[in-house]
Amino acid sequence: MSASWSQAGLWLAVVASGCYHGVNPAMGWPLAVSNALLQRKASALLGALCWLAAGHLLAIVLMMLPFAVLGMLLAWQREIQAGASALVIGFGVLLLLWRRHPRVLARIAPSRLALWSFTIALAHGAGLMLVPIYLGLCRADELDRAHQAAQALMQSRLGMALAVSGVHAATMMLAGGVIAWLVYRYLGLRFVSRSWFNLDTVWACSFIVVGALALLLNASDFSR
Repeated sequence: MSASWSQAGLWLAVVASGCYHGVNPAMGWPLAVSNALLQRKASALLGALCWLAAGHLLAIVLMMLPFAVLGMLLAWQREIQAGASALVIGFGVLLLLWRRHPRVLARIAPSRLALWSFTIALAHGAGLMLVPIYLGLCRADELDRAHQAAQALMQSRLGMALAVSGVHAATMMLAGGVIAWLVYRYLGLRFVSRSWFNLDTVWACSFIVVGALALLLNASDFSR
């Protein structure tokens, strides 16, 4: 697989995970619908979505920055990516075994949308899921790092972290916004309560799948 195709596939994974997080009601789009219904205006829907996206974005950036710094240690790059993949798989297994949600989440008022979204994204591992993808993008985008200055390398790593976070959060907001608008404008909350399905198991399994794929890609790159 060429580097360009590998990079395109990883960016597609960023967009796909953003759509998945946006569709998942646990990431907050029902709160946007509720906010619009309470204020009886569509603009309140967009405002709530922006706050939710801001909290989600902050959580992802906070999760990625340590790996961006670690990723600059090129001699251990493969080990760091493998460790991140194993961490994602372990988190998915933990979610499958432990179904209870942290009690601290219930103490945050839904009116504090950015703080709520930030805490939810951390607790559900939304940012953690993107770490192996981000590390793969950094490697797919490499040229000859030996001839680059350390400062340029740091800027590249941090820039990639911000780019991945921004694309993911924007996609999440768009996907969640479409569903929120349809529910607010046409379907109503009764449609959600009757027709929506529980995504907890799918969410947990997605961590295992993402981590396993990242490990396989890392192993295939190492074997070349």
